[in-house]
Amino acid sequence: MNENRKRVLLQGLFLLLFAIMFVIPIFFMFAKSISFGWQWPNLSPSGIDIRAWEVAFRDPRIYQSLINTVVIGGAVVIFNFLIATPAAYSLSRYEFKGKTMIESLLILPILVPVLAVAMGLHIPMIRLGLTDNLSGVILIHLLPTLPYAIRVLKAGFDRLNNDWEEQGAVLGARRATVFWTVIIPLMAPSIRSAALLVFVISLSQYVLTAIIGGGRVSTLPMIYYPFFSSADEAVIASFTVMFALLPVLFLILFETVCRSYLKILKKP
Repeated sequence: MNENRKRVLLQGLFLLLFAIMFVIPIFFMFAKSISFGWQWPNLSPSGIDIRAWEVAFRDPRIYQSLINTVVIGGAVVIFNFLIATPAAYSLSRYEFKGKTMIESLLILPILVPVLAVAMGLHIPMIRLGLTDNLSGVILIHLLPTLPYAIRVLKAGFDRLNNDWEEQGAVLGARRATVFWTVIIPLMAPSIRSAALLVFVISLSQYVLTAIIGGGRVSTLPMIYYPFFSSADEAVIASFTVMFALLPVLFLILFETVCRSYLKILKKP
């Protein structure tokens, strides 16, 4: 009983912390975006006005920016998993020469300033025709996201015992079958964490997108950050809500895909 109470208490504290850090600020930002004349120290706005949202969506760039942001973020997540999954699995399961060096090199993109890396890669990417287009932006977004994805997935593989794979092999299942039907479902929490982290990091990239995209690839941060110079707090609040809800919508979509995959595996 005591253990159950502790678990319930911890869950309650977590939900409270989540509400304080995310739900409440977003709620106030949304209220600010539809308010008119909400001045300190008033506890409620003097009126309701959706003008800020009209201003935001009246900008013709917003729709293309949203599409580009979702496409880039989704592509970056997919490419991260294609590269990070075998890399993390190898680092977790095998011992080989240079493994420690490789793990150390994975930290470099995190430690080295993004601007320095982007400027260093700018000229080579120009020569390869990877600037001013979505392909180049997607490729450069792998730089700050891939180390995180590999580390999160490696931690997930480290927590799994080799017995799961050995039992599958004993039962006659092929290695690929064991991986997709046993390992991947058990890795669901790590996969979910890696996907959300990668999407959020890609979503927040302003400098890399500006340099490699050359101003021709417009994403939500490219429009969002300049609005901070605006004196209209309601418009800023509307962009903030829009910016904050994208990871939530992505997580809901990703969770739906994961559950659909697990349901398919359960079918005889």
